[in-house]
Amino acid sequence: MRHRKHNHLLGVKTAHRISLLANLSCSLIENGRIKTTLAKARALRPTIEKVITLAKKAHNAPDAAQKIHYRRLAIARLRNKKAVKKLFDELVEQFVNRNGGYTRIYKLAMPRLGDAAEMSIIEFVEDAPKKKSKKKKASAAKKKSAVAPKEDAVVDTKESSSEDSAESTQDKGTDNKKDSEAPSGDDQSGEVSEETSPAVEEPQANEGSATKESEEKAEEEEPQKEDMPEAKDAPAGEENSDKSEGDAPESAEAEK
Repeated sequence: MRHRKHNHLLGVKTAHRISLLANLSCSLIENGRIKTTLAKARALRPTIEKVITLAKKAHNAPDAAQKIHYRRLAIARLRNKKAVKKLFDELVEQFVNRNGGYTRIYKLAMPRLGDAAEMSIIEFVEDAPKKKSKKKKASAAKKKSAVAPKEDAVVDTKESSSEDSAESTQDKGTDNKKDSEAPSGDDQSGEVSEETSPAVEEPQANEGSATKESEEKAEEEEPQKEDMPEAKDAPAGEENSDKSEGDAPESAEAEK
């Protein structure tokens, strides 16, 4: 009975289909990822996974004859010795600890122009180790190149700051020497004025205190002056009366 025998026919004859799947398998081994139609990707998955199983058996086989046997079976299916050599010598190590499911299919949103066929990407689950190492080396080199200018800039700033500080200290030293060796006349006059200024300020303070004392004394003396005229007026009147009395006898004697 031929039940379930018409899967993944792809609309072509048997010989054409076998060659098509072999070429797709070789492209996937060499590149690690290919873009094709969804129908071809689904037809490629069982074919490439069976070849990977042969590579795992050869890797685990203790006898060299068995390894050669599995390698020849893969060559008969793929028809490309270079692709088989890469799969058996390099890529098989990343599939040793995985039991099936060696490929992954992504469906693409945009269909193919012309016939609007559904497109997809098929790739290995784990990338080849060589590609990872190259990416890591390139990224490490970029990081080093990015860090190196920063370090140079830090060193330059430190050097410039040290030079500026040295120049400022030298300038300060020269200024201090000049001041100590030859002081100018203005400086001397300034020093003299500063020395004499406190003596000038003290008399001013004394004058202010003297004026306050004089004002207080004047205020105390004013009431005394107001009382004094009455006392003086009374004796003055008495003196006048005495004088008038003394003059009266004189005038009387003169008349006589």
